[in-house]
Amino acid sequence: MAKRKAENRSFLDKWEAEYLFTYVKDKPVCLVCGVNVAVSKEYNIRRHYETKHHDKYKDLDMTQRSQKVEEMKRSLVSQQNMFKKATSQSEAAVKASYIVAAEIAKSARPFNEGEFMKKCMMKVCDLVCPEKKQAFSNVNLSRNTVADRTCDLATNLYDQLMEKGKDFVAFSLAVDESCDASDTAQLSVFIRGVDSNLCVTEELLGFKSMHGTTTGKEIFEEVSKCVTEIKLPWDKLVGLTTDGAPAMCGKKSGLVGMVREKMREENCGGELTVYHCIIHQEALCAKALKMEHVMTTVTQVVNFIRAKGLNHRQFKSFLEECGSEYADVPYHTEVRWLSRGKVLNRCFELREEICQFLETKGKDTAELREQKFLCELAFLCDISSHLDALNLQLQGRGRIITDMYAAVRAFKTKLCLWENQMLQGNPCHFPCCQSIKAQISTAVFPCAQFAEKLSVLATEFSRRFADFDAQKCKFELLSNPFAVDVENAPTKIQMELIELQCNDTLKSKYDAVGAAQFPRFIPDTMPQLRTQAAQMLSMFGSTYLCEQLFSSMKMTKTTHRRRLTDEHLRSILRISSAQSLSPDIDELASKKRCKVSGLGTSD
Repeated sequence: MAKRKAENRSFLDKWEAEYLFTYVKDKPVCLVCGVNVAVSKEYNIRRHYETKHHDKYKDLDMTQRSQKVEEMKRSLVSQQNMFKKATSQSEAAVKASYIVAAEIAKSARPFNEGEFMKKCMMKVCDLVCPEKKQAFSNVNLSRNTVADRTCDLATNLYDQLMEKGKDFVAFSLAVDESCDASDTAQLSVFIRGVDSNLCVTEELLGFKSMHGTTTGKEIFEEVSKCVTEIKLPWDKLVGLTTDGAPAMCGKKSGLVGMVREKMREENCGGELTVYHCIIHQEALCAKALKMEHVMTTVTQVVNFIRAKGLNHRQFKSFLEECGSEYADVPYHTEVRWLSRGKVLNRCFELREEICQFLETKGKDTAELREQKFLCELAFLCDISSHLDALNLQLQGRGRIITDMYAAVRAFKTKLCLWENQMLQGNPCHFPCCQSIKAQISTAVFPCAQFAEKLSVLATEFSRRFADFDAQKCKFELLSNPFAVDVENAPTKIQMELIELQCNDTLKSKYDAVGAAQFPRFIPDTMPQLRTQAAQMLSMFGSTYLCEQLFSSMKMTKTTHRRRLTDEHLRSILRISSAQSLSPDIDELASKKRCKVSGLGTSD
């Protein structure tokens, strides 16, 4: 019976000529009016034809009917193709608007930049491909549309991060706070998660606007919301890196203390490892030199030259007349990590020209020409250059904490070498000192004094990086597990570590791919080692990403864009900071209904 029903409901070819119907996508469709018939039964099709179209086509014979059917079928196919083309163009227009919105966000440009871009596109289209003008006109880039597209892109990135978070076996957070152009405190929270395949994801977790006070409790509440909203379990949190501010690192009322208390409430078995940003600490170590008097003098000289337009113009003209290699001196900005070294080096190179210029202005240059000051300036230039080189090594995305620690250890070793060489009167790694020493007598150059300063600097490095030194054994398990003394390793991984060190195949793989990639090749039969590697790979060594985000924030929310809403600022920064994730524009476009618009319309 079921088979007979199925056969009775199949569309027959003869119905095309008899009833002017065709079969499209498993449904009978009337060729005259385009109506679909729900059930493919002859009774239903015949009834539609007789009630709607019989009077008009009753006089046609079978030949004429067949010709009419073919003509109608060609017309139907043409209409379908036209609709497909229109749909395709509409989807392309939506995708294009998303792509442009993403580029506007990445470049920190205002939303109304889309309208300017569309005007440019239309003018280019008129000259290059006028036949495509309608397609370009369909791309909606009004201010409101670009703003909406930006929020959609940011939401899509966040959803992807939430999906990836389900696979994290360990994650760490980097937290920092700064103020924007409207003096609103902005809290940035970055996450570095490692999945079961030991692949690292490093993205912006949250960017929270704090319109009131920024105490440790309030910062913790915002960080806790970020972790809860993305549905991450607290027992997988292994590391927390901050800028070292009291509200961040307080053991009781600070963020660190409250996170540890939260983990105890959640019965988390693991221990939270806390770090003070390694780049901040490197910058703070330089203060142990106690050479602010040299920097103050240099800053005063630079400010005298740069503060007044006339002085600045005359100084640049003076350098040009002297045939100097340099055309100007830069300002010193305290918050810029590398500013100090650049200003010192430029002033040292132009010390003679600066003195001559100041004398033409009636300024006393006795201090600038003193041998003691010149020696101190040369030493500060050289040590600042070395510190800047270390700073650059520590910067960047995706930095593994073991590599950052290795760079600091290498610098501490260099300090010991430089101290010994300076005591011997051999500043071979200090080019500015060598230059000054060649101009004055060896007896005047204070080698012992500078050796003492290098010793103080080395002591300060050891003190400030004690928390990193305490993790040395864990760092070695990631950087070079084949050289670790098994007896000093944690008990739970000793057996697996012996198996690893005795496996020649894994040793060859380590030599081939390096320490950063090797953990992915640790077999599943060594779960403790894989867990240990995942925890180390997830650690943040610095808050560099937060600092970089704040730089983008200041470029985005300027004094001219103070009315930028918190939501829009957050969306822009999530797009511009995305590294391992990319917006799924195809998915977004499929959810949007395309709107053909002119230049002045909006969604």
